[in-house]
Order: sequence, then structure tokens, then C-alpha cells
Amino acid sequence: MLKIAVLTSGGDSAGMNAAVRSVVRTGITKSCEVYVVREGYEGLVRGNEGPNAHKTEPLLAPPPSTARPRWLKTSDRPLSTNFISTYLSVDSLIDGEADSELKGQHIIRVGWDDVGPFLSEGGTLIGTQRSQSFRQLEGRRKAAHNLIIHGINALVVCGGDGSLTGADKLRAEWSDHVKALLGTKEITPEQAKTYSHLIIVGLVGSIDNDMAMTDMTIGAPTALHRICESIDNISSTASSHSRAFVVEVMGRNCGWLALLAGMSSGADYVFIPEKPPAYDDWEHELCEALRRHREMGKRKSIVIVAEGAIDKNLKPIKADYIASILTDRLKLDTRVTTLGHTQRGGKPCAYDRILATLQGIEAVEAVLELSLTPGKGESPLIGLNENQIIRVPLMKAVETTQALAKAIANKDFKHAMSLRDTVYQTSFDAFAATTRLDNRIKLPVSQHMRIGIIHIGAPAGGMNAATRTAVRYCLTRGHTPLAIFNSWTGLIDGHVEELGWLRVDQWTTRGGSELGTNRQLPCPQNIEDIVQKIKLFKLDGLLLIGGFEVLTSFKFLDSVKDQYPELDIPMVHLPATISNNVPLTEWSLGSDTSINVLVEACDAIRQSASASRSRVFVVETQGGECGYIAMLGALATGAAVVHTPEIPLGLEQVMKDVQFLKRRFLADRKGKSLGRLLIRSDKASKTYTNEFMTRILNEEGKGLFDARQVSLGHTLQGAIPSPRDRTRAVSLSIQCIAFLERHSHKVTPSEFRSPPPSLVNRNTSLPKVDSVNQEDENMWGTIVITGSVIRIANLKEMVDNADFTNRRPIVAWWSDFKKIVEIMAGKKQDDICSIDA
Repeated sequence: MLKIAVLTSGGDSAGMNAAVRSVVRTGITKSCEVYVVREGYEGLVRGNEGPNAHKTEPLLAPPPSTARPRWLKTSDRPLSTNFISTYLSVDSLIDGEADSELKGQHIIRVGWDDVGPFLSEGGTLIGTQRSQSFRQLEGRRKAAHNLIIHGINALVVCGGDGSLTGADKLRAEWSDHVKALLGTKEITPEQAKTYSHLIIVGLVGSIDNDMAMTDMTIGAPTALHRICESIDNISSTASSHSRAFVVEVMGRNCGWLALLAGMSSGADYVFIPEKPPAYDDWEHELCEALRRHREMGKRKSIVIVAEGAIDKNLKPIKADYIASILTDRLKLDTRVTTLGHTQRGGKPCAYDRILATLQGIEAVEAVLELSLTPGKGESPLIGLNENQIIRVPLMKAVETTQALAKAIANKDFKHAMSLRDTVYQTSFDAFAATTRLDNRIKLPVSQHMRIGIIHIGAPAGGMNAATRTAVRYCLTRGHTPLAIFNSWTGLIDGHVEELGWLRVDQWTTRGGSELGTNRQLPCPQNIEDIVQKIKLFKLDGLLLIGGFEVLTSFKFLDSVKDQYPELDIPMVHLPATISNNVPLTEWSLGSDTSINVLVEACDAIRQSASASRSRVFVVETQGGECGYIAMLGALATGAAVVHTPEIPLGLEQVMKDVQFLKRRFLADRKGKSLGRLLIRSDKASKTYTNEFMTRILNEEGKGLFDARQVSLGHTLQGAIPSPRDRTRAVSLSIQCIAFLERHSHKVTPSEFRSPPPSLVNRNTSLPKVDSVNQEDENMWGTIVITGSVIRIANLKEMVDNADFTNRRPIVAWWSDFKKIVEIMAGKKQDDICSIDA
């Protein structure tokens, strides 16, 4: 039997616990023995001390077969072939008594429920240390000895580049350690033969998002959440006193946190290590930018600086120095806030939970594949590329990461930026172009456009952030942005106004729709009024921000466009809907905010369920005929059961879910229960409604559990958009305006495709837009995200991939997540109906 150990090392990051949970549960599902190593590499070196050093027998066996009710027809243990609830002598690794009870025990076999509460917890519950002993050869030899005597074949390490380098070094030295231990008779010849190779798999846990060859690291999204929460709170006091705040965030050689926090919060200026200010007198440029903002009437100034920020001569740029410049030169009342370790803390956001879960599963799959050919192949790093979980050579990723630091030290900043993904460079340019008023990228007057901005459908987080960016980018390019209030109804009523730079300044952090929105759509009865108003307000283009309703609008307008020459203007759809039901795109504005609201609500609901011991909460989400919210919410919250409209729900599956929940509660340690969640879309079934499912569970669960129902309703639209939705709104809205320019009769291609020569190597540049083939586009399109590729899909593509009856895509990219939800819940194949949906 394969034995897998998992440890966390280096700085802690939110999501590490979710990764450990995923590795443990996937390993158990694959019939492996799984161990956790407490206190990182230090625990691996120390091993287990005391009388129970190698005890691995379960302390809680499953119920004896004679006690099983008649409905339990399985001949094996309650959940899976080798399911054990817990191996620990304490209630949980999360409890405070674990440290005292497990003192001296660092390598511990764990069962299914030992990692039950891990998903929603921040930091790392199995502990981490920056081990000095592991840096020494003797320490690594002790670590090898401890792995061998516990029979461990594979090690999954979650940490930064230093931790992963240490893991690969242990693997490279493994044969030497085995020979040395055999020579000193600390292991037997049989052990030396059996454990002649060590499998290493890496997971990147870093809040800086500083690892090359992966788009995202575990912990970075949550750290961004913490930073944005702090800056949002700072903003109110800054406005009240008309102050300037300089906020220092983490990031030694990577400015990802600083840059995206600047985009998410509407900051005035950011300093990052990879792209220092272009001038020696950067202080003057900073002061001029903030002076212009103040002259326009802005009451606050926010400057964000990464801890590793430098000027072009490698001199550190410190927050205190920036504050003194603002105080002395601009006479601003300036304060410095260093966020420090608050960035690491708190519960992981939804994205970190999902990312860590998927990568943990892939880590175990990698271990199993490598075990088939021991000693061959490089150690893999589990990463993310184009929204897909990938494997890359571990040391190649580490070396590329270290090369970036060397490039900065050598003042080769262009190369340093090239080692980051293209989204990073584009994000910097987008921030600059929409933050600083700069006439250098303004178009000639003859090419200025009048661009209407309209919200359509239900409100979604990020709509206002997209509008703010669109308005500012329009102004930077010389266009006139026109707000169309109250959707198509407002256009018909003539409620159209110009928007200015300052008016939208605070819109980044506002939820809902500042322009107002509704579900009124163009139709034969109002089309005449719509085209008349397009002509009246001389609109040269339209940016439509909304959900499936925009696609429906396009479809109707396309059917009548030959009758109305006024419709011969470019129109672009920016998907914004919590349901994420727009075809071809993997993400819509508002969808991330919605999942995070669901996660926060379910954390509170689960707490109530756990307090009541044996209880199931049936949680109903919005989403219409699209189950995106329910499915990703179930994955992020660790729900036991999920029901969505895409998969038909019948009596057989309902009863299988009931029986599964019975077995699950029966396997719980006496007096202890985490509570369970059943998450369902509001239109998952017309028959098996929230109330009906609650009744069934209450009736069938008598003696084991009871059930309550919760409908989250419109709360899922969220109050404050998530940072992920805000940053997407910035980058996508610029691409949308670029599309309108590209298809306008006014703007010449040369003005769009390249910035003026004066902008080369400047901090303010024309944001890069993904290369496009205009032959594949028409004047009406939808901006879609597929992996890391952003493109404009034409109307025919969108219509061909849409299910207009159910208002959702024909193919849901997230549909395979249901299998993962079931694996993490502990379902067996017998618990799932085989339905060809």
C-alpha cells in the first residue's frame, strides 16, 4: 500500500488547510495511507518521540456489522474501502489541546474526519516552521530515516520556492541517505530495497503569487481580499479628513499584491519591484499625479507600495519616505499603514479553497502515476495555467522564479516583467491608463466617439467597477462616455448623461448598479423609440454590461438591423451576472462575488449545524436554470450533496442522498458532528423543492439527524464586489472600449494598435489588447474568457452555443466539478445515479 505524507512549510497562507484536506481525502479514496507532518520540515527531522512513537491504529473503528441498520447494504466500512473516521486521541487537530496531547508526535496518520474542519480555516493547522536543521545534511538524513521507518513512499509539500527546493534536494540525495542509514544499521536491507526512491510533489503556498510557470498560488487571492478590506476601510477615514495614506503590502520581488490591490481599490499610485519608476526624479511624477487628482476635487489620496519596491537604481522606496514627500511637497496630511501579517490571516476566500482542493487532488494523482515508474521523471509542481490544473517540472519553476529576482538585481526590468504572465503586464498598463489623466494617448478630435454605457439584467458585483474604468479610459482617449440610466427603459425615456472623471471615482468598491438596471428588453413595441434615441444622442458605440439578457437583446436587434441604419454602430457585451450563464466565457463579473457571499453564509450555517450536532441544512441558491453558483459553492464549502438543474433529479437519487447522509452521520464520532450541507439551485427541480427536501430529510433521518432550510435569495448579489471581480472589470472594460474603437468608422487602426513613441519605457502606456483577427469579428460581440485568453466572440458564435430555452450555455465548463464534490464528501459510486444528462 502506498503511504503519502503531506506537510506545509515556510510562511503560512490561507488555503493550505484546504490543500491538506484534499490530499488526505483523495489519498484515502485511492486506498492509500495518509500522514500529516506537523511543524513542517522541523517535524520531519524530529519525527515521533515517546512511548507511542509509531502508533497508527485507529482510535475509532466503524460501527460493528451487527449494529448496522437494514438499509446499509454495503459489506465494507461506512464510506469507502478503507474509511476510518479518525486516528487521533484528541477531538481534532483544530482544537487547542492537540499541541499538548500530540507533543513529540510529528508524523501522524490521519483519517477522513481528522481533516473535516480544515476547508474553512486559515493558516495551517498542522503547523509550519522555517527549519534550520533541515538545511543541514544531518537533518535531512534524519528526515529520510523518519520517512522510511514510517513506511512513507511519497511526500507532498505545500510551500514557497525555498520549501520546494528543499524537498527536491531531499529527493536528489535520497539514495545517499538510504546507503548511509543502511551502513549504520538504522534501517534494514529490506527497508533499503523497499524505499529506494522518494516521490516528491510540490504545491505552491505563497501569498505573494511569486512562483513562475503558474498563474496563481495558494493563498494569494485571500491575501488580496485582506488588503482590499483594509484599504476599503481606510478610504472612509481618508475622505473624511482629506488625507493621503501610504499603504505598504507584502511582496519582496513580486508586486502582484500591490498592483491588483491598486486596481481593486482605485488607488492613485502603486510602486512594484518589477517595474520601478522610469525617472530619477520619480518623486516629482508622483506629486504631479496626486496634485492633478486633488485639483479635480478628490478628497483622498491612496498610494500602495510593495515592500520590495525600488527605483531604477535599486534604491528601496519606503512608505515613510513617500509619506514625507507628500507632506513636504504637497502639504498633505499623510499617514502610513503597514498591513503586515494581517494579509496572511483570516478564512480563505472561495477561490483559494477551490484552487487548493483541485491541486491537492492532482498532487495525489501525480504520486500514483510516479509510483508506477519509481526513480524516473522529475518532481512535478502542481500549478494553474489557462484555468487548467497542470504539472510542470518543479525545479524549472523554482529556477525561473529565482531568475526573476536576479533580473531585478541586474536592473534588467524588461526581462523581469517578461517572466511574469502577460496578464500582469496588461494589468499594470490598464491601471496606469485609467488612474492618471494623461493627454499623451488621447486621440485626435476627429476620432473622438460618443460611447453609451448601459446595464442590463440583474445587478452583479463589478458592474460599477467596469463602468468606472470604461468612463476613465474613454476620457483618457478623448471619447465622451454617456451613462444610460435604468437600462433600455432609461434610453427610451432619454435618461442619458455624460459622466466625468471624478463622479465615478468611488464606484470601484460599490456593489449593485449605480446606473440602474432591469430586465426590460428591446421588442417590436419599443424598437422605434430605441433607434430614435440612439440617433438623438449621436451614439457611436454601445458598451452593454449584463447577463444573458444582453445576448437576447442582440439576437432581436440583429433580426431588425437591416431596417434601421442607426443600429450600424459597434456594440460590445461585457458579461456581468452572478449566474455565470453566458455562453463561451468561463467567468462573468459578479460570479466570484456571489460564490464568496455563499461561502461566508455557509460557514455561518455550518457553525449552527455543528452546534446543533446532527443537523443538515438545505441551502437554496439563485442561478435560474444554471447551476454554477450551487456547484462551485458546494466545492468551496465542502457540501455533502449538490443539486443543479443540468442534472435531472429523481426519486432514486434523492433516496441515495438520504442513505448517504445516514451512513455519514452514523460514522461520526459520538457526540461530535461538523453538520452537513445540501446545496441546491432554486430551479434544480420543480418537484423536489427546498421545503420538500427538508421534509424528506427530517422524516428519513429520525434518530440520526434533523434538517433545516435556508434560502439565500438576493443576498448572493453581494454588497461589496470581490477583488477578483473588480480587477476583471478593469481589464475587460478596457478591452471592450478597444473593440468599439476597432470597429468605429472614426478611429483609424494606426491610432489603436501602437502607442506614441513618447510613451516607450514610460509608466503610462497604451494597454495591450489581445491580438485579434478582425475577419473573425463583426460589429457586435461579447468579450469572453477562456483560460487566460481574452477574445471577442461574434454574435453567431454566441447564439450557436446558447440554450435560449433554459438561458444557459449548451456546455457548462464546470460540470465535472460534481465528481469532485462527491469525492470530497465521501460518496461511493453506489451513491450516484447513472443518468445521461
